[in-house]
Amino acid sequence: MVSGGDKLEQELRRGVVVLAVLSQLRTLRYGYELRQSLVDRGLPIEEGTLYPLLRRLEAQGVLRSEWRTADGPPRRYYELSADGAKLFESLTATWRGLNTAMDLLLEGER
Repeated sequence: MVSGGDKLEQELRRGVVVLAVLSQLRTLRYGYELRQSLVDRGLPIEEGTLYPLLRRLEAQGVLRSEWRTADGPPRRYYELSADGAKLFESLTATWRGLNTAMDLLLEGER
């Protein structure tokens, strides 16, 4: 790989991780389940990246969480808040616009 390519690839991935996480939290999920959902869909993410991101998004009011103990060991479940749902819609629209533009650029069209 080109010198510095790994770092640039990480930056590119970092830009989509938030949207990917939000996309999977339209329903209530706990951390491991969320991580597996992302992995199963082709976006592996380290626990050391995911859990701090979840805490940050919750602190920003994008997510809400609750502890559940009824179905086994205690687990913290996350879900989009009302503001998070609005943010998800906004970021999705932005992503789709960028994706269309990038497809055109990568194809060499104008």
